[in-house]
Amino acid sequence: MDRRAIWEKWKTDYDFKTLTGSGWSLAVTLVFALYHGYLGIAHHSGWYGSVCVYYLMLAAVRFVLLDTERRVLGKPEKNADASRRRTYRVAAGLLLVLNLALVAPVTLMVLQQRVVDMSLIPAIAMAAYTTYRVTMASINQWKKRKRSENPLVKLLRSVNLIDALVAVLTLQNTLIMVNGGDADRSLLPVTAASSFFIWGGIVVLSVLSLADSLKRRE
Repeated sequence: MDRRAIWEKWKTDYDFKTLTGSGWSLAVTLVFALYHGYLGIAHHSGWYGSVCVYYLMLAAVRFVLLDTERRVLGKPEKNADASRRRTYRVAAGLLLVLNLALVAPVTLMVLQQRVVDMSLIPAIAMAAYTTYRVTMASINQWKKRKRSENPLVKLLRSVNLIDALVAVLTLQNTLIMVNGGDADRSLLPVTAASSFFIWGGIVVLSVLSLADSLKRRE
């Protein structure tokens, strides 16, 4: 398939677009995991270490979904659909456990147990990029996901939205810290409320995905 054909398929085939985009997201997630792992070692930070583990597990969930879709290509539709449903249930369960465990790094972040070495300009750029990610992930989650009946594609879209919401949590802490928030404990109640509200939304998404997976009986 030449580049033009791939481009046309990417524009018109929703499943293909989701799967290829998730492949890139998997690579980016691994880079983020390694980056946070390095910062955790360099700064002796439990927060960075916990986020490193989270991103590694999120990458593992993406890999399982993508690998299953790769393996069922060419199989009879009935067998492929059964494999997708099984993987959907397992991955949705793992995602729920993973996001429940996210409460640990969120708590460390609220308590400002994180070192931030960043000026205001990069932080603003990070805010713009995060806003874009959340907007696109939300659109794909609530509108475009109905275009596909593939359960793995739907779960990948949910994973993308969860990933974007975790980026919002990180961004919130970054903006507070670069503006001297570490010296102002009065921000703690607001930070705690917003952080756990976002975390609650992430858990709800995970529960909905798991509930949907359990409805798809073989």
